[in-house]
Parts: sequence; C-alpha cells; structure tokens
Amino acid sequence: MKLFKKILIIFFILFVIALSLVFIIGFSYYSNTLKEKPLITRVEEVTSKEHFTSFKQLSDDYIHAVIAVEDHRYYNHGPIDPIGIARAFYTNIRDGQFDEGGSTITQQVAKNVVFNQDRTLLRKLGEIFAAYDLEKNYSKDEIFALYVNSSYFGDGYYGIYDASMGYYQKNPKDLTLSEASMLAGVPNAPSVYAPTVNPDLAKKRQKHVLNRMVEYGYITEEQAKSIP
Repeated sequence: MKLFKKILIIFFILFVIALSLVFIIGFSYYSNTLKEKPLITRVEEVTSKEHFTSFKQLSDDYIHAVIAVEDHRYYNHGPIDPIGIARAFYTNIRDGQFDEGGSTITQQVAKNVVFNQDRTLLRKLGEIFAAYDLEKNYSKDEIFALYVNSSYFGDGYYGIYDASMGYYQKNPKDLTLSEASMLAGVPNAPSVYAPTVNPDLAKKRQKHVLNRMVEYGYITEEQAKSIP
C-alpha cells in the first residue's frame, strides 16, 4: 500500500510538472505573438474593415444557426468548454472520424484574429490564453461579431457581409432561415461546403445545421423540413 501511494505521488508530481510546462510554453508563445502586434490592434483591424457587421446587424436565424452548429453552450461557458471538448472526443471516437473539434467560438476568434491557420500544438496552447484574454476584454456579442467577420466563406468571401452579398445579394440582417443555415455551415470547411463548390455537400451540411437548430430549440422540426 505504501508503494502504491508513493507511485501515486510521483505520478501527481509529474502531472503537475507537465501541466506547468504546458502553461509556460503556451503563455510564452501567446506573449511573443502579442509583441509583434497587440491584441487590441488585431481586433481593431477586423472591426475597422469596410462593411464590418456588428452583432445587432445580424439576423436572429443566422446567430442561432452559428451557435447551434459551432458552440451551442457559447453563452454558458468561459473561453474554453471542457464539456464540449469531452463531447467532441467521444463523438469522434464513436464515429471513427474527426468531424468535431471542441473549440469554442472564442477559441476560433483567437485562431482567426491572433494566430494563423497552422495546426500546431504551440498554436493550440497559445489559443487558450488568447481566448481568455478576449473574454476578459470583450463581451460575448462582440466576440461573436469578430468570429463571423473574420471567417472565410469560400469563393473569396471573407466575413459574413461579403458572403451574404456575394451568395444572396442581401445584407446579413435580411438572411432567411434557409440562407442563414447554409452560410452558418460553410466556415467549418469552406473548400468543401461553399455552395458554389459542391452544392450536394453544402446542402448536406445545411441539413446538419438545421438539425442542430431543432435539437437546441431554435426552430421546430416543421420549419427544418420546410427548407428544400
């Protein structure tokens, strides 16, 4: 029994050391990134763009569609969502494919605004610290607006305004449920889900978005089925 306790203590110490190293490395990476350009400057580069669309200028259907498919607990958790990470891990193992990443909308803003798109462990660690910094300085609505204005929607459209005008020739606030659910699914994989790239896959993704909206109570099954 004494040996078992000693082993447990050793493992605990090693775990704390490893966790501390992860913290130090991630924080250092994020701090060095901010030395190149402060967070407030990076955010202002997005908000100062022509046709930046604020939260209030988005349609309710679009807001609900994005939250349902990307981060349905967005307003109920902090910068990261341990429950979402665990759920994504379970789903990916169960389905045998990596369809869910577990990143919150705030983490995706960190990726889009603070870092590049490289999928490295360093970036993922730095992303966590950036997410905490974002939520410390900006509201959930402001972060949501940063997300939809910094996302790529395929066909050369960066940001929801360009995507809405490009695909549907209308302002984001005027998007119908059908249009909103289509655009909400695109940023996950623009090269695959852009409506002009593969209409069949785009519709499949849209159905997934609609099903999530039904699941989380934003629309009824009848509304979802009414979308051709």
